Amino acid sequence: MTLPATPPAPAPATATDRRKIRPPDSAAVARVVAAALAEDLVMGDPTGEGLFGPDDTCVTVLLQKEPGVLCGLGVVEAVFAALHPRVSVTPLHSDGDTIGAVPAEIARISGPTRAVLAGERTALNLLSRLSGIATLTARCVAELDGTGAILLDTRKTTAGLRELEKYAVRCGGGSNHRLNLGEALLVKDNHLRLAGGIAAAVARLREAQSRLRLEVETETLDDVHEALRAGVNRIMLDNMTTDQMRQAVALCRSSANGAVETEASGGVTLANLREIAETGVDYISMGALTHSPKGLDVSLEVAS
Repeated sequence: MTLPATPPAPAPATATDRRKIRPPDSAAVARVVAAALAEDLVMGDPTGEGLFGPDDTCVTVLLQKEPGVLCGLGVVEAVFAALHPRVSVTPLHSDGDTIGAVPAEIARISGPTRAVLAGERTALNLLSRLSGIATLTARCVAELDGTGAILLDTRKTTAGLRELEKYAVRCGGGSNHRLNLGEALLVKDNHLRLAGGIAAAVARLREAQSRLRLEVETETLDDVHEALRAGVNRIMLDNMTTDQMRQAVALCRSSANGAVETEASGGVTLANLREIAETGVDYISMGALTHSPKGLDVSLEVAS
């Protein structure tokens, strides 16, 4: 995804905003950290162990070197806690903070040198990835300002990192679509081809899973009409033109069931995001938030 040279600036998070950000599941964080450290330390760290003794200590600073939204400090703490109980991480900012003046010291990390250096790359990789997602999300949310459209992520996430990446979307001001397949019914193109179309699929699912909200993917205005007749909670407008989206929104708002929500999906970029939002859709889902973010530049430096 190519960003404009001067993307809209993300709005800074307030203390109240940060309190509302639901943290990632601690068990998921522990799983990610354990897997990442096992990958990096499968044969130990002979460099660090050869240069430093078990009693050597150091003080380092965690730096954010480009403007953006910070996300992942708790994950950084989990990385070092898993390596040694005496590593101390002192955050100087909070997840969701927008940092403009860089380089900025975002935390101090001190403790046994072997542990600090062994965890450095794992901590930086995760912090960079999550902060990049939060920063891109914040840019997109700023682009939607005043339209009323809500930005959603998708399940196009990195294997094993979904819980953390969706947390990063929340830190950037976006909202989560399904965390997993079981949270809602979403009938997509392949479901429809195999189930015999919208009406047949909706009828079968209403009978089998009436308690779950039901969304159907549509590609044409005829599909939208059929979905409205079938009775769904939300209609996904997949890869439609903006003119088609406007017509679909008008159909949904004038239908007997005026509570049918609309969601634009497919081909969404920062460049066309506002144009899509101005069609009146309720939601816009954007896979690029998690599959195409640029990692934020962060580093760990020995304190002078």
